[in-house]
Amino acid sequence: MKSFKLLSVGFEKDGEFISCPLVDGIIINEENSRRSWILEMFIDKAHKPLFDEWLESGEVMNAKAVISYPENEPAGFRLAVYAVKEIGDHISVLLKGPLKRVRSQYAEHLLEELIAEGLQGDDMLDRFRDDMKNRPQLKRDRNKLSPS
Repeated sequence: MKSFKLLSVGFEKDGEFISCPLVDGIIINEENSRRSWILEMFIDKAHKPLFDEWLESGEVMNAKAVISYPENEPAGFRLAVYAVKEIGDHISVLLKGPLKRVRSQYAEHLLEELIAEGLQGDDMLDRFRDDMKNRPQLKRDRNKLSPS
């Protein structure tokens, strides 16, 4: 097994993208034939009802996680909630699921978006660097989540 720092996680739910700011997080690659990963998020207790609901339903969700470095491309997962434990003003959420095979090619799609916005030169380079670090959701991904 290998463990890594979990920097951020976002979930797709009913056509929306849900992000819960992490106080801390860890992700573990179980290195098995099922390609299973374990994620533990330490987040604000305000999110407890949502994760309790997912725990009770057993629903499997699409998620994107940034691991180790903010500049890393988000990795796609199919996750289910396995435990929600209250710790003071926070909760620990344990999730488990496989890594999706397809990478989103975030950098290429971001560049396409910046070109479409008409950015050029230093403006484009500055925005590209900032967005690669902060990883805002791309317009193409927001459009995929919009109800048709």
